[in-house]
This record gives sequence, structure tokens and C-alpha cells, in this order.
Amino acid sequence: MLNFEETNKKSKEAVDTFVKNYATLAKGMQAIAAETADYSKKSFEDGLAHFEKLSGVKSVEAVLELQTSYVKASYEGFVAEATKISEMYADLAKGAYKSYEAPVAAAAKAPASAAKAAA
Repeated sequence: MLNFEETNKKSKEAVDTFVKNYATLAKGMQAIAAETADYSKKSFEDGLAHFEKLSGVKSVEAVLELQTSYVKASYEGFVAEATKISEMYADLAKGAYKSYEAPVAAAAKAPASAAKAAA
């Protein structure tokens, strides 16, 4: 038979879990967006500074040296930033899953206990 109090309690728990999870996701996405914006700004400023340096160079060798060092630094910076952002996404996924661990574990136990009771 349908137990309205139990159903109401479970619905409230589900909504509370959803709201908590949504807050965690929103906070994590804001942090990732802020980090991405900061990196984009820094990258743009570095590119501008590099272009200014290049415009003052007189020899081809100096241009190649500057360009090589800029590309190397840009690549290393990108890899570091990509690693940092991927770690932020992994932490976000862990945080989002954390609020569902207990309900999923309880839901997984329910059929097992029902089977034992029936046997």
C-alpha cells in the first residue's frame, strides 16, 4: 500500500539533494569560468607584449629566438592551465556525485533486503 508520509519524506529528500547538488555545480562552474577568463586575459596580454617585442627587433635571428621562446612559454602555460581546469572539472564531478552516494547506496540495498525478506 502507498504510504504518503514516506513518499513525501523521500520527495523532500530528493529535492534537497537536487538543490544541494545544483549549488555545488553552480559554484564549480563559476570557478571554472573565472579561471578560464583569467587565463584568456593573461594569454591576450602576453601575446600583445610579444608582438610589441617583435615590432622592435631588427634581425631575423632575434625574431626567431623571440618567437621560439614565446611559443614554448605559451605551450607550457596552456598545458599547465589545461591540467588545472581538468582537475577542477574532476573535482566538480566528484562533488556533484557526492550528494547522490547515500541515496544510490540505499536504493541498491532496497532490492537486496526485499529479496531476503521474501525468501
